[in-house]
Amino acid sequence: MSAIPHAQSNQASMAPMRFLAAQALSRTAGAPLIGGNSVEILIDAEKNFAEWLDAIRGATSSILFENYIFRDDTVARGLRDALVERAAHGVRVHVVRDWMGCLGQSSQAFWKPLLDAGGEVRTYNAPRFGSPLGWLSRDHRKLLVVDARVAFLGGICVSAKWLGDPQRNIPPWRDTGVAVRGPAVRDLAAAFAATWSALGPALPESLLAGMEGIEPAGNVDLRVVATVPNAAGLYRLDQMIAAMAECRLWLTDAYFVGVTTYLQALSSAARDGVDVRLLVPGTSDIPAIGGLSRAGYRPLLEAGVRVFEWNGSMLHAKTAVADGRWARVGSSNLNLASWIGNCELDIAVENEEFAGKLERQYELDLENATEIVLAERARVRREKPPSDGRRRHNGGSTGRAAAGALRFANTVGAAITNRRTLGPAETATLGTGALALAAGGLLVLIWPRLIAWPLGILAIWFAIVMFRRYWTARNRDAAATPEDANAQDGTSGDRH
Repeated sequence: MSAIPHAQSNQASMAPMRFLAAQALSRTAGAPLIGGNSVEILIDAEKNFAEWLDAIRGATSSILFENYIFRDDTVARGLRDALVERAAHGVRVHVVRDWMGCLGQSSQAFWKPLLDAGGEVRTYNAPRFGSPLGWLSRDHRKLLVVDARVAFLGGICVSAKWLGDPQRNIPPWRDTGVAVRGPAVRDLAAAFAATWSALGPALPESLLAGMEGIEPAGNVDLRVVATVPNAAGLYRLDQMIAAMAECRLWLTDAYFVGVTTYLQALSSAARDGVDVRLLVPGTSDIPAIGGLSRAGYRPLLEAGVRVFEWNGSMLHAKTAVADGRWARVGSSNLNLASWIGNCELDIAVENEEFAGKLERQYELDLENATEIVLAERARVRREKPPSDGRRRHNGGSTGRAAAGALRFANTVGAAITNRRTLGPAETATLGTGALALAAGGLLVLIWPRLIAWPLGILAIWFAIVMFRRYWTARNRDAAATPEDANAQDGTSGDRH
């Protein structure tokens, strides 16, 4: 019997492992692999806004637009007016805005011209009496689907802030979006439809039916990862990619607040010889997040992960690329708010050409970044000073602040329960936490009503909400007939 060539034998032995890896990725992300697509990388807001506007103006049947922030400025008004024009010509226009993201940015009045033209606008998760803490979950997606032709997603909100301010010498924000064409457009539209139906009546069946059988537009395989609160599909996927990377894992993130398990995954990969790099903002539009990010640098640096800070006004991109074969682009940040708390939308691409383009863009970005290194006296420092012209901006997400709070709570819990050894960076946060707790304790002792009254009001509010839900469920159960109960058990109402 002739021997099988070594290369052929090795390929045959690897085939089951590749199948298992593909199966694991599908199950972890909760998303199948979709073939036959084209994906174009769109760098920064100016390019994205131009592509969005051109696609909207060419719409003939439907426009689905979902975004965290619509800010009442020249950019948003230009896009809205284009939506109004299309709606007036019979195009179905559906918009989802996030209540928290648009708070102070735009009002319902901003959308009146579109509503008058026949468009529809829904608001995600506005505060409700019956859901005291529901507002913590946000719709952080950035998605535009036009007809069955093209879908855009990424990290860019509808705001001129992304374009910078030349008069104040503020450069544009660095962000990444993509344009997707091919069968995956239907899955992206389905993600929008799920959010839309959660806020009211579903989209017309004919709209999604018209997207069946979209013709292939390229050779790119991808997964549409539509994260919803408490699902954690992307978190599991990010963990798996960190475990599977063999040579390189390059990450860009705007609001990095890595939980312990993810920090350990990155550290383990780096110790195993993987070139792990993390690019984050040098100056964040939410300064507190920048501090929380830096608190996680030291364990990463000690493990061999290379950390870089962007020298521009704000780095807002959310991308990952591994081994020149796998890449992710979307709205999700590497923190608990995105992984668990929010509605997010990303694509995970399995294509060497696309991953190669994203790697080359990453290398270009590092030319405008400063590497962070460990100093001799056990502290984190910059290798070189940042460039001039970086400015702070106000604004941001409650969800990102919640992620920071959870990270701090994790450190405090570990210190109190002694369940694990704290690293130097985590230990540094305990002093601040101790002072904050001491100040809170003194306030309670000196002015107890300052704490008691708000807690009492919250307790009564929660009690009313719980009782309403109990009463509704009780009445629903009481209204059920014996025949209904028997039907649910799979038995008939007659007994013999």
